[in-house]
Amino acid sequence: MEEMSYYEILEISQSAEKTEIKKAYRKMAKKYHPDANPDDPEAEHKFKLCNEAYQVLSDDEKRGIYDRYGKQGLEGMGAGGGRGGFGGFEDLGEIFEEMFGGGRRSRQNPADMDKYPLDLGVEITLSFKEAVFGCDKEISFSYKKACAMCDGTGAKNGKLAPCKQCGGKGQVYMRQGFMTFSQTCPVCHGAGTMPGEPCPECHGAGFEEVEETVTIKVPAGVDSDNRLRVSGKGNVGKRGNRGDLYVTFQVEHDETFQRHGNDVYVEVPVFFTQAILGETITIPSLTGEIELELDQGTRDKQQYRFRNEGIEDVHGHGKGNLIAQVKLVYPKKLNDGQKDLLEQLQESFGIESKPHESVFESAFEKVKGWFK
Repeated sequence: MEEMSYYEILEISQSAEKTEIKKAYRKMAKKYHPDANPDDPEAEHKFKLCNEAYQVLSDDEKRGIYDRYGKQGLEGMGAGGGRGGFGGFEDLGEIFEEMFGGGRRSRQNPADMDKYPLDLGVEITLSFKEAVFGCDKEISFSYKKACAMCDGTGAKNGKLAPCKQCGGKGQVYMRQGFMTFSQTCPVCHGAGTMPGEPCPECHGAGFEEVEETVTIKVPAGVDSDNRLRVSGKGNVGKRGNRGDLYVTFQVEHDETFQRHGNDVYVEVPVFFTQAILGETITIPSLTGEIELELDQGTRDKQQYRFRNEGIEDVHGHGKGNLIAQVKLVYPKKLNDGQKDLLEQLQESFGIESKPHESVFESAFEKVKGWFK
């Protein structure tokens, strides 16, 4: 294939017009593109030759030299050279966009493009009570509104000039070997234009900031990182269309109640005698007070569950539970009378009050045998 002419490579006649050349190149490049022929060296080589042929035949100057003198006439220019070394290069990038980028998308008129997203996000803090039961909450925020003097362009009198970096295309192209890649222009961010002079009112920003206060209805059961959409309270675009406000909640911790999803945990300090006797005690709940009947011999960290005494699900799927977890409390010191009473109590249980003796009896005998 190396001996074939550029016209033969693209399967066109020597009298082919530019539109025919471009159409032929698109067909051949798509056929031999490496993405469509993975691990196929021959297809990769043919794709490279198609690329080389198109860069020459799509350039009037190079094509004329090639038609007169062949490839030898192009030596020193480079098959892909001329015009600064990138003849036909931008055109190649556009073709790749059409073939492998789902079709070249028409770029929006820069005069209609907003310099900022229309949706706006804010974060507010709620108390534990506000989150659990819901509330009306007043929030203050600032939103962006297109500058009236420059119509949101950021340019003096709204006059925009083509971006010098991308030449107004909004895309810049790079070549690595025989591959061509495009990316959004880093200077104009894809708009293709830049302000000739910055607007004196907004200093080139294209917008002004406006303060607003609104009252939102916080539903019962919201939790940290839950988000609420407030329609029509976001940023305002050039055409007067307004986005939405998204409010993200952060909920403060409570000293008594610990939340886990829709369940609520409360730690209940219980004196050791209460746990032994199994008393009934009063504990707090989200709606007031509730009676907790302790089992006789209640253990430390033992949990008691009260169904439907937790937090209402924010999506309306019922309520969670209240879980009371026992924390055993022992006296820090004893007086003589208390000590005597406890000793009497212990003796009244007999061998049951010394469980370690029966558990370790065999271990004691075993250890003694080690030293005989």
